[in-house]
Amino acid sequence: MIKLRLKRFGKKREASFRLVACNSTSRRDGRPLQELGFYNPRTKETRLDTEALRLRLSQGAQPTDAVRALLEKGGLIEKTIRHAEIVGKAKQEAKRKLASKQEKVVEKETAPEAESSAEDS
Repeated sequence: MIKLRLKRFGKKREASFRLVACNSTSRRDGRPLQELGFYNPRTKETRLDTEALRLRLSQGAQPTDAVRALLEKGGLIEKTIRHAEIVGKAKQEAKRKLASKQEKVVEKETAPEAESSAEDS
């Protein structure tokens, strides 16, 4: 299977990446089938070869998550909500509800104590 992934290059601690098409079994920095673009995370500079990318995507190439985000920003593919995002948002919502319920319980418990201390004075 062909993957669209980022290939690291540049100095130590000053990484830049090339967007490449390669076999899924090849190494990250191995020889690619084709170079399709460039991404510099420090300056947020992105250059994409749109025609070549469209061709590879139509042939069934699968982008990694990082490449998918770059392609969505570049407007080459539609933004899709993945299953992991749905599950994560549901967990966050459940956590918020639980926290708000606990806050209400604590408020109810402390409210009678505050009233009784006010009556004592």
